Amino acid sequence: MICLIDHNLKGHALVFFGAIASQGWLDIVSIQFVTFDELDLPTDSDDRVVWRLAQQKQMVLLTANRSMKGKDSLEQVMREESTDKSLPVITISNADRLLNDPDYRERCVESLIEIALSLDSYRGARRVFIP
Repeated sequence: MICLIDHNLKGHALVFFGAIASQGWLDIVSIQFVTFDELDLPTDSDDRVVWRLAQQKQMVLLTANRSMKGKDSLEQVMREESTDKSLPVITISNADRLLNDPDYRERCVESLIEIALSLDSYRGARRVFIP
Protein backbone atom coordinates (compact mmCIF):
# COMPACT_ATOMS: atom_id res chain seq x y z
CA MET A 1 0.00 0.00 0.00
CA ILE A 2 1.31 3.41 -0.95
CA CYS A 3 0.17 6.34 1.19
CA LEU A 4 0.28 9.89 -0.12
CA ILE A 5 1.08 11.92 2.99
CA ASP A 6 -0.82 15.17 3.20
CA HIS A 7 1.59 18.12 3.22
CA ASN A 8 0.76 19.11 6.80
CA LEU A 9 1.59 15.61 8.13
CA LYS A 10 5.23 15.30 7.09
CA GLY A 11 6.56 15.29 10.66
CA HIS A 12 3.72 13.11 11.86
CA ALA A 13 4.44 10.67 9.05
CA LEU A 14 8.05 10.22 10.17
CA VAL A 15 6.90 9.27 13.67
CA PHE A 16 4.08 7.10 12.30
CA PHE A 17 6.29 5.26 9.80
CA GLY A 18 8.95 4.82 12.48
CA ALA A 19 6.39 3.14 14.72
CA ILE A 20 5.30 0.84 11.88
CA ALA A 21 8.90 -0.11 11.16
CA SER A 22 9.94 -0.56 14.80
CA GLN A 23 7.05 -2.97 15.38
CA GLY A 24 8.27 -5.14 12.50
CA TRP A 25 5.23 -4.66 10.29
CA LEU A 26 7.30 -3.86 7.21
CA ASP A 27 8.49 -7.49 7.25
CA ILE A 28 4.87 -8.60 6.86
CA VAL A 29 3.17 -5.94 4.76
CA SER A 30 4.45 -3.52 2.15
CA ILE A 31 3.69 0.06 3.14
CA GLN A 32 5.30 3.08 1.54
CA PHE A 33 4.83 6.74 2.44
CA VAL A 34 5.14 9.27 -0.40
CA THR A 35 5.21 13.04 0.07
CA PHE A 36 3.87 15.88 -2.05
CA ASP A 37 7.47 16.88 -2.74
CA GLU A 38 8.30 13.47 -4.16
CA LEU A 39 5.45 13.87 -6.65
CA ASP A 40 6.20 17.53 -7.42
CA LEU A 41 2.73 18.32 -6.09
CA PRO A 42 2.38 21.89 -4.80
CA THR A 43 1.38 22.09 -1.14
CA ASP A 44 -1.42 24.49 -2.02
CA SER A 45 -3.07 22.02 -4.41
CA ASP A 46 -6.81 21.84 -3.94
CA ASP A 47 -8.43 18.67 -2.66
CA ARG A 48 -9.75 17.67 -6.10
CA VAL A 49 -6.23 17.67 -7.59
CA VAL A 50 -4.82 15.74 -4.63
CA TRP A 51 -7.60 13.14 -4.61
CA ARG A 52 -7.44 12.60 -8.37
CA LEU A 53 -3.66 12.18 -8.32
CA ALA A 54 -3.87 9.69 -5.45
CA GLN A 55 -6.50 7.67 -7.30
CA GLN A 56 -4.62 7.81 -10.58
CA LYS A 57 -1.44 6.53 -8.94
CA GLN A 58 -3.34 4.01 -6.77
CA MET A 59 -2.30 5.67 -3.53
CA VAL A 60 -4.25 6.04 -0.32
CA LEU A 61 -4.36 9.66 0.86
CA LEU A 62 -3.35 9.91 4.53
CA THR A 63 -4.62 13.14 6.01
CA ALA A 64 -5.82 14.79 9.20
CA ASN A 65 -7.71 17.89 8.17
CA ARG A 66 -8.71 18.15 4.52
CA SER A 67 -11.63 20.51 3.91
CA MET A 68 -15.23 19.40 4.10
CA LYS A 69 -16.78 22.55 2.59
CA GLY A 70 -16.78 23.96 -0.93
CA LYS A 71 -16.99 22.64 -4.48
CA ASP A 72 -13.42 21.32 -4.43
CA SER A 73 -13.44 20.10 -0.83
CA LEU A 74 -12.32 16.53 -0.27
CA GLU A 75 -15.78 15.56 0.93
CA GLN A 76 -17.43 17.00 -2.20
CA VAL A 77 -14.85 15.41 -4.50
CA MET A 78 -15.40 12.00 -2.94
CA ARG A 79 -19.17 12.35 -3.27
CA GLU A 80 -18.89 13.27 -6.94
CA GLU A 81 -16.05 11.06 -8.12
CA SER A 82 -15.75 8.06 -5.84
CA THR A 83 -16.65 4.66 -7.24
CA ASP A 84 -16.63 1.17 -5.77
CA LYS A 85 -13.05 0.88 -7.12
CA SER A 86 -11.76 4.08 -5.45
CA LEU A 87 -9.19 3.79 -2.71
CA PRO A 88 -10.21 5.28 0.62
CA VAL A 89 -8.90 8.42 2.24
CA ILE A 90 -7.44 7.53 5.63
CA THR A 91 -7.94 10.28 8.17
CA ILE A 92 -6.03 10.36 11.44
CA SER A 93 -8.68 11.39 13.95
CA ASN A 94 -6.24 13.27 16.20
CA ALA A 95 -2.85 14.09 14.67
CA ASP A 96 -1.48 15.65 17.87
CA ARG A 97 -2.21 12.48 19.83
CA LEU A 98 -0.39 10.49 17.16
CA LEU A 99 2.74 12.45 18.04
CA ASN A 100 2.35 12.58 21.82
CA ASP A 101 0.49 9.46 22.93
CA PRO A 102 2.29 6.14 22.32
CA ASP A 103 -0.85 4.08 23.01
CA TYR A 104 -2.86 6.12 20.51
CA ARG A 105 -0.03 5.84 17.97
CA GLU A 106 0.00 2.06 18.39
CA ARG A 107 -3.76 1.92 17.79
CA CYS A 108 -3.26 4.01 14.62
CA VAL A 109 -0.56 1.59 13.47
CA GLU A 110 -2.86 -1.38 14.07
CA SER A 111 -5.66 0.31 12.13
CA LEU A 112 -3.40 1.16 9.20
CA ILE A 113 -2.02 -2.39 9.09
CA GLU A 114 -5.53 -3.81 9.08
CA ILE A 115 -6.39 -1.58 6.12
CA ALA A 116 -3.19 -2.49 4.28
CA LEU A 117 -3.77 -6.22 4.73
CA SER A 118 -7.25 -6.04 3.25
CA LEU A 119 -7.08 -2.90 1.11
CA ASP A 120 -9.44 -4.16 -1.58
CA SER A 121 -12.24 -4.56 0.95
CA TYR A 122 -11.92 -0.83 1.73
CA ARG A 123 -12.36 0.26 -1.89
CA GLY A 124 -15.34 2.54 -2.27
CA ALA A 125 -15.40 3.38 1.45
CA ARG A 126 -14.48 7.02 0.71
CA ARG A 127 -13.06 7.93 4.13
CA VAL A 128 -11.78 5.73 6.94
CA PHE A 129 -10.91 7.28 10.29
CA ILE A 130 -8.13 5.80 12.38
CA PRO A 131 -7.70 4.57 15.01
